[in-house]
Amino acid sequence: MKNIPYKFFAIILLSMILTSCNSDKQTADSTNSNADSTNSNSEAIKEDSNEGEEVMLSQQQFEALQMKIDTLAVRNMSGYVEANGTLEVPPQNEAAITSVVGANVVSIKVIEGDKVNKGQVVAYLSHPNIIKMQTDYLNAYSNSNFLKKNYERQQKLYDAGVGSGSNFQKAEAEYEASKAMVNGLEAQLRLLNINASSVSNGTIAQSISLRSPIDGFVQKVEVKTGQYVEPQTELFEIVNTHHVHADLMVFEKDVNKVKKGQKVIFNVQSITDEELTAEIYSVSKTFEDNPKAIHVHAEIENKKGNLIPGMYIKGKIQVENSKIKALPESAIIKEGDRFYVFSAERENKDWSFKPIEVVLGAKDGHWIAVQFPEELEENTKFAYNNAYYLIAEMKKGEAEHEH
Repeated sequence: MKNIPYKFFAIILLSMILTSCNSDKQTADSTNSNADSTNSNSEAIKEDSNEGEEVMLSQQQFEALQMKIDTLAVRNMSGYVEANGTLEVPPQNEAAITSVVGANVVSIKVIEGDKVNKGQVVAYLSHPNIIKMQTDYLNAYSNSNFLKKNYERQQKLYDAGVGSGSNFQKAEAEYEASKAMVNGLEAQLRLLNINASSVSNGTIAQSISLRSPIDGFVQKVEVKTGQYVEPQTELFEIVNTHHVHADLMVFEKDVNKVKKGQKVIFNVQSITDEELTAEIYSVSKTFEDNPKAIHVHAEIENKKGNLIPGMYIKGKIQVENSKIKALPESAIIKEGDRFYVFSAERENKDWSFKPIEVVLGAKDGHWIAVQFPEELEENTKFAYNNAYYLIAEMKKGEAEHEH
């Protein structure tokens, strides 16, 4: 009888424990079930409202990221001829500066890269021969004046009938010869940029100036101070890059596709990956032998950076006129099995970016054709770069919101 209360108490205790465990299990199952349901609904909402999300950037962030904003580009994604070449300038926009006489370089006034104007002094030269030319001119000029007076005197005597014809003819011949000598020496001084009138007044220049014949930039300096230079030696090279153009080589198989007025898209890889555009204004009518190709000249429409003749370029000539909408590859982001771009809109001093789903088409270099499931306003602007950053910011915002 003494053991009955103890057994009874043990049975009651065991029953209570089992009841408590079952209750906890049911509660846990119920909680997990509710959590799964909540997560499922949350993911569905997130997927359905993905395009309703927004990323805000301040003007400072916008500038720091170097964001590029523009409307949809319309490009020819097919129907082109590939062509390589170089940047060139017309012959009239290049100049070589030489000396017409042998002389020593006294001073140099420019360095490579300097901008010069037509007529600007680039260097000074000096040599005894330059001084001798001036003294020869001065002697010839003085002698011509003497012979002129003698000629005028003999003419008066001849007209008066008191002078011989032979003396008059001799004086005339000597005077005419002296004039020719003076004119010849004066022309030489003019080539040396020396003022003949100053020399005739007794002013002898110790040095001469070399001047630029065109506006442009100094591309080469081939001399140094004190150096003796031979006549007709190229001392400076001046190039006017304002008229720099694309000189492309088109192979024989593609010649019949190329014509004046077609657009060219190219880049200068040594400067930037940004595309430049040009329009063909001249197509050569003769073939080069090696390789067998013709020259195609195109005027650059959006010159950027320091375009220097001789730079290598790689381009595409658009031979078909089928235009489609496209965006740069850096504007597109893939999420799961979908692709998105970001529309851009200014809101006061900040920028708002919203994801929009797109369907991708053909790819041409860094550009991809895009189509939108829903029609957008024509003036809608898009982020042309940093799509990965924008999607990361959007996800970070979603995570902070969930917490």
